[in-house]
Amino acid sequence: MIEVKDLTKIYGAHTAVDHINFTVNDGEIVGFLGPNGAGKTTTMNMMTGFISSTEGSVKINGFDILDEPEKAKKQLGYLPDVPPLYGDMRVTEYLNFVCDIKGVPAQKRPEMLKYIMDTVKITDHANRIVKNLSKGYRQRVGLAQAMVGFPKVLILDEPTVGLDPGQVIEMRDVIRMLGKRHTVILSSHILGEVSAVCDRIIIINKGRIVADASAAELTEGSGNSAQIMRTACTAEKAESIIKGINGVNEYNIAEENGELEITVRGNGDIRADVSAAFADAGVPLLMLKPATLTLEEIFLKIISGDEPDAMQHKPPEKTAENEIPAQEEETEE
Repeated sequence: MIEVKDLTKIYGAHTAVDHINFTVNDGEIVGFLGPNGAGKTTTMNMMTGFISSTEGSVKINGFDILDEPEKAKKQLGYLPDVPPLYGDMRVTEYLNFVCDIKGVPAQKRPEMLKYIMDTVKITDHANRIVKNLSKGYRQRVGLAQAMVGFPKVLILDEPTVGLDPGQVIEMRDVIRMLGKRHTVILSSHILGEVSAVCDRIIIINKGRIVADASAAELTEGSGNSAQIMRTACTAEKAESIIKGINGVNEYNIAEENGELEITVRGNGDIRADVSAAFADAGVPLLMLKPATLTLEEIFLKIISGDEPDAMQHKPPEKTAENEIPAQEEETEE
């Protein structure tokens, strides 16, 4: 559905996006993650044709965004970081105006707009003037305009900005539902948001893709081999046992409520060696489990350069039943 090849954007001496490559399949929800200035918004702007690229290409459903812009943009719905709203219009007036721009036939608009407004939960505000809405509701109206015409691809730049915690949870459900019919790419600074709704996470740093994997794959492939254990022996005894285990690189011992919590890091999976060493010493382990890194820790580890190679992930193919009112495909004369 989306194919990005060697996409590059250079401003003078500054390379904002540096030869990035990725593909996104139908029905996938992909999250762009990265620190400020990493190149996420610039990439999205090039993918939508909002700005031109210095090098490379973007194809949306087979149409090149620069060579066939009209056909490519018909496949797209875009919510930029600042929603493109007209504040003096009422919500329904604005959405009908967007229908005019996108060429949606008049007879299809009532059902489409009712579905869209119900989906993003702005039906009760349909007759309000846009500039009088809260920031969160203006964000919802922005998402509604992106959905007009039911495009195959939705590109959402920070879709949860300005939403309160309850609205964020609702927006997660909306985005998951949209993934059943649309291909969705969204950017966010909030790791929890990305991991909660996205099938894949693409991490961008300094204009380059440094990781492309699911949240589970990022956790499993982070190179973390730490183990946490609990035991009731003395710290001196525990330390003497740990020092005799091959493969242990570092360890930390902390006392809590009369028990020791010990974290060890080593080469590969060292659980069997740890368990055998404590058993041979006659010291029972009350608990032994892997100490997985959080997404936040993995993210910081990757962008700090501790991860030498970007994780690559082949997107799985997905199929799903359409759950929104269908729009007839346009045919070329």
